[in-house]
Amino acid sequence: EGVRQGMRDWGPSRSEPYWTPIAWGDVEPRLPFVTYRDGLTVWIDDLRCEVLHVGGPAHTRNDSVVWIPERKVLFAGDLVFNGGTPFVVQGSVAGSIQVLEEVVAPLGAETIVPGHGPIAGPDLVEEVLGYLRFVMQLARAGREAGLSPLEVAYDTDLGGYRDLTDSERLVGNLHRAYAELDGVAPGEPIDMAMAFQDMIKYNGGDLLHSH
Repeated sequence: EGVRQGMRDWGPSRSEPYWTPIAWGDVEPRLPFVTYRDGLTVWIDDLRCEVLHVGGPAHTRNDSVVWIPERKVLFAGDLVFNGGTPFVVQGSVAGSIQVLEEVVAPLGAETIVPGHGPIAGPDLVEEVLGYLRFVMQLARAGREAGLSPLEVAYDTDLGGYRDLTDSERLVGNLHRAYAELDGVAPGEPIDMAMAFQDMIKYNGGDLLHSH
């Protein structure tokens, strides 16, 4: 249900000033005519597809997954990225960790369809969790040292995460992690303009992309 209201609040498709311009064309968004709070079941012939709301902010404030228990296939959406840097500035770092640990992993999916990147196996969940825990660790250390999210990002050796696309998302993720450590509730508003501006600085002044 939250997605419907979010779409209503957002209005027509438009390009944000921080992102590479997209030619949306003459697109008029249509609000969902079926909504749910916890989940619903969709049948494709005899195949049961469970649409599950994850319960709290994660990638965004209103994330859902589609679970096909008969085939152990999970359509995870942007809760997981394969080959790209996870991005939770509009949701929650802590919430994403909780959802992956308590909602996604227990399903026991053998095949995961991520929001970005190729289809993967269950190890992808732990890979994304590793990155998110890395972000929280950096945020705690940086906050204690009195550094800004951008300063922390500049000083960070990405190690095994350096080959992920869109590494500048680290800065946005750190902004969200800092806010949560300062007591901002998961998914609640933060200074998005500052987060995106810092991401562009980290990106060498180039506008942001979505792969």
